[in-house]
Amino acid sequence: MTDHIRNFAIIAHIDHGKSTLADRMIEMAGNVQSREMKAQLLDSMELERERGITIKAQTVRLSYPYQGKNYVLNLIDTPGHVDFSYEVSRSLSACEGALLVVDASQGVEAQTLANVYLALEADLEIITILNKVDLPAAEPERIMRQIEDVIGLSCANAVQISAKTGKNIDAVFAAIINDLPPPKKQTEQRLSALLVDSWYDSYLGVMILVRIFSGSIKKGMKIRMLSNNAVWQVERVGIFTPQTKIVDALGEGEVGFLTAGVKTVSDTHIGDTMTDDRNPLTVARSGFKPSVPVVFCGIFPVDNGDYKNLRDGIEKLALNDSSFHYETENSTALGLGFRCGFLGLLHMEIIMERLVREFDLDLISTAPSVVYRITMKNGDVNDLQNPADFPDISQIADISEPWIQARILVPESYMGSVITLCTDKRGKQIEMNYVDGRALLVYELPLNEIVFDFYDRLKSVSRGYASFDYELKDYKSGELVKLLILINNEPVEALALITHRSSAENRGREICTRLKDLIPRHMFKIPIQAAIGSKVIARETIAAMRKDVTAKCYGGDITRKRKLLEKQKKGKKKMRQFGKVDIPQNAFIEALRMGDNK
Repeated sequence: MTDHIRNFAIIAHIDHGKSTLADRMIEMAGNVQSREMKAQLLDSMELERERGITIKAQTVRLSYPYQGKNYVLNLIDTPGHVDFSYEVSRSLSACEGALLVVDASQGVEAQTLANVYLALEADLEIITILNKVDLPAAEPERIMRQIEDVIGLSCANAVQISAKTGKNIDAVFAAIINDLPPPKKQTEQRLSALLVDSWYDSYLGVMILVRIFSGSIKKGMKIRMLSNNAVWQVERVGIFTPQTKIVDALGEGEVGFLTAGVKTVSDTHIGDTMTDDRNPLTVARSGFKPSVPVVFCGIFPVDNGDYKNLRDGIEKLALNDSSFHYETENSTALGLGFRCGFLGLLHMEIIMERLVREFDLDLISTAPSVVYRITMKNGDVNDLQNPADFPDISQIADISEPWIQARILVPESYMGSVITLCTDKRGKQIEMNYVDGRALLVYELPLNEIVFDFYDRLKSVSRGYASFDYELKDYKSGELVKLLILINNEPVEALALITHRSSAENRGREICTRLKDLIPRHMFKIPIQAAIGSKVIARETIAAMRKDVTAKCYGGDITRKRKLLEKQKKGKKKMRQFGKVDIPQNAFIEALRMGDNK
C-alpha cells in the first residue's frame, strides 16, 4: 500500500534554513537520540558543516504517527547553491511534493525562484514554509504577499516555523501528510526503478540510491540497467534513518539503496531505469537533466613529485561525485596535471579545497574557462575546453560560446550599479520587474564573463544584497580570440586564454602588468607581451640588472670605460637571444589568479 508513503524534497535559497528544518524533523520523528543529535546532521562532509552549505543531496526515512496511522516519510535535503541545481533536479524526480523554505526576514531570492521552477516543471505539489519567524526582523505577512506576487503560489496554508527552536514543526508534518499526494498506484507489476544517485563506500562498494515506481527489489534478484543492458545481482537492500539499515525488500513508492557488486561508479548512469532481468521493461522512464560540466581548468601540483598523490586524490573524489570530470594534461610550464570539468566556480573551489585538505597537496589551478564550439572550414564541429588546443585561425569558420540566462534580485537603490556591471560583461537585458522594493533583472550573459569575477563584483556593487541564479541557454557566435602571453618572445601556453576581442586588450595588459611585478630581474631585458596571433596588443618590460663593469677603472682615459660598457652591451644582447628566463612557480600562481579579488 502506498497511501501511507510521502516522498518530498526540501528546497530553498542558500542559508534559508532547510538543513536545520531537516534536523528538527529527524529529531521529532525519533530517528536519532538527543545525545547523538548535532547540527546539519545530513551534511556528512566537514566542508559542508564549516561553510554551512549543503553540497550533496541526502535522504532519510522518517516514521511518523498521525491520527492513529503510521506514515513513512522519505525526506531529501537538497543543496541551495546555483552550481548544484542538478542535485536538486534529480532529488525532485524521486518525489511527489516539495517543501519551499523561505526566510521570513529575507524573502524570495534568486535561487528560491530557480528551485520553484524546477519543482513546477516536475509537476510537484508545493508547501510553503516561512522559517525564522522568531527573528526580530521577520515580516511573515509581507513575505507571504511577496511569494504570491513573485512566484504565484498561494500562501493561504503557509506554515510559519522556527526550525532553530523547533516552533510549529508538528504543523509541517501535518501539512506533508494532508497536502502532499502519496505515490501513484501502478497497474504495472514489473520492476521499474529510477537510479537517483550512486557513490562509492569503502566497505560496501558502489551504493545505488533508487526510487521504486512499480514492483519491488529484494536480495538475490537480478536487475538490468536499460541504458547499457548491464545485469547485476542484488547483494543487499536498505534504507537511511540516517544510518544505513538493511531491510528485506523495497516496494512500490519507496526510496532506498542497494548494492549489487558494481565495481565503479562509472558503471551506473544517474537517471537510468532499473528493471527485473527475468521480466524486463522495454521502455525507460524519463529521468532528469544529467550534470554537464560548464567550467574547466587545469590542476597541477606545485611539487611535481606530488603528481601520484594528486592522481589518487582526484580518482577518489570522482568516485563520489559523478559530476566531476577529469583527464590527464601535460604543460611545458607546469608539468603533469589534470584538466578538470566542474558545474561552476563553487564546485571548482570545493574540489580544490578537498584535495588540499584531505590529501595534503599544494596545487596550482589555471584560469577557469568554458567550452567553446568551433566550426572548421571543412565542416567539422569541435568542442574546445583547453585554450592550448586552439586550432589555426585560418582554418576556423566560426567560434560560438555558451550564453546563460541570469536572474538577479537586487534592492532598487543598487539597480543602476548592477545594470552597469551586466552591460560591461556584454549582457543583454531581457526583462525588468519591481517587486516589493526590489528589482528582478533578467539578463542574457556570456558564461565566459561570469566565470572570472562577476559574482564577486556583483556582491561588491550591491553591498552583498543581490542574489544571483543562472541557467545555460544556448551557444552564440562571437568575435572570440586566443590571447597568448609571450615572455622573452617565447609563448607560455599555461597562461593562454580565450576571450572576446573587445576585452582582450584590458585582460592582456592586466596579465602583463602582474607578471612584471612577479618575475625577478635578470642580467638582460625581458619583454612580456600579450598577443593575438602575430599582433602584440600589450607589453611590459622588465629592466635588466646592471653590473658596474667600470668599477675597476680608477683613472685613465674615458675610452677605457666606453670600451668596457660596449663589451657589456654586446654581452647583454647575446644573453637576451640565448638566455633562459627563470619564472618562479609563485609567478604562475599569482598570474593565474587573475579573476580573483584576493
